[in-house]
Amino acid sequence: MQTLDELTRQARALANGEPTPAEPTPAEAEVARQMQICNACRYCEGFCAVFPAMTRRLSFEPVDVHFLANLCHNCGACLHACQYAPPHEFAVNVPQAMAVVRGQTYVDYAWPPGLGRLYQRNGLTLCVALALGLALFMALALAARGTLWMVPEKGFYGVFPHNLLVSLFAPVFCFAALALGLGVRRFLSELRPGTGSAPVSVGPGLEAAQQALTLRYLDGGHGDGCHNEDDAHTHWRRRFHHLTFYGFMACFAATSLATLYHYGLGQAAPYGWFSLPKLFGVGGGLALLAGTTGLGWLRLRRHPLHGDAAQKPMDLGFIALLWLVAATGLGLLMARATPALPSVLVLHLGAVMALFATLPYGKFAHGVFRSAALLRNAVEKRQPSRLQLGSD
Repeated sequence: MQTLDELTRQARALANGEPTPAEPTPAEAEVARQMQICNACRYCEGFCAVFPAMTRRLSFEPVDVHFLANLCHNCGACLHACQYAPPHEFAVNVPQAMAVVRGQTYVDYAWPPGLGRLYQRNGLTLCVALALGLALFMALALAARGTLWMVPEKGFYGVFPHNLLVSLFAPVFCFAALALGLGVRRFLSELRPGTGSAPVSVGPGLEAAQQALTLRYLDGGHGDGCHNEDDAHTHWRRRFHHLTFYGFMACFAATSLATLYHYGLGQAAPYGWFSLPKLFGVGGGLALLAGTTGLGWLRLRRHPLHGDAAQKPMDLGFIALLWLVAATGLGLLMARATPALPSVLVLHLGAVMALFATLPYGKFAHGVFRSAALLRNAVEKRQPSRLQLGSD
């Protein structure tokens, strides 16, 4: 038997000439159930962006559920504060319910749509095996040429020419950026009717950027930090996220600067220790190595009630690839001017290629979709109240 909300939703769609909305999935229905309870309680209203956005709604359509789920940073504060959390019969566990829906978001909005199921297979074993497999393929190619163990005169460009590396990695990176961009574009377009049709202006854009870049909602609701395996607060999760993100961005900046040096200034690698590509690369690599080590350690210790156990292999796979990229990148510095350089290089290139190949269908997507949700939230909160009763 259909509920009143379901009948109302279908009636509105028919009246507006829109397609009849699909039935909520069990995960979406569970978040909607919990949000109805939370909307009546509102004890956690000041914890993060989820609960103020929740109070601007009286019913929770699937698109609203995905919006709220991607606003959630999974800090765990609301679970530990909730009087209706398990073992209460209401069984309210917002972080876990939201985590399950986020996994569904990545699948539902993946581009091309048929590849969305890759999120469910993108685990630790696959990521590491892909990196090692690609590295083995390149190592065999070098071994066949007799150049796997040598000291190249031109650094690692003496092992693989610069133009060859660009032709291999640029298409994969561009496809990853395109796939993520088209997926989040559709996500934003579906959020727009429910979060206000006003265009994005400077104010909401700056607010969302500040919240995303500072991980504003990983402070545990009251600035004390996140919960991990118990009721104790800790800031380490936020710190390790910062090290990972800004380490990754510094490494990306190093690669971009090296490209500018190569094509714009005509200066080929290797570069000096105090050159910008080297400073960004070494600093970013160290930060990325420390951040991923910490996140992996925390992920293994996290209480199972804090997240979706089915996504743990995907989380660890992404962390492992980032760790491999950082470790092998720093290993290139130690192997510089030694016969081990080609062997370390193929390991590094294998990890980078595997990271790029899995980027659109792995944990990296959570940052993109979360930033999009923060942006729509910043727009919505500036709009007049649009609450409507379900019996309109």
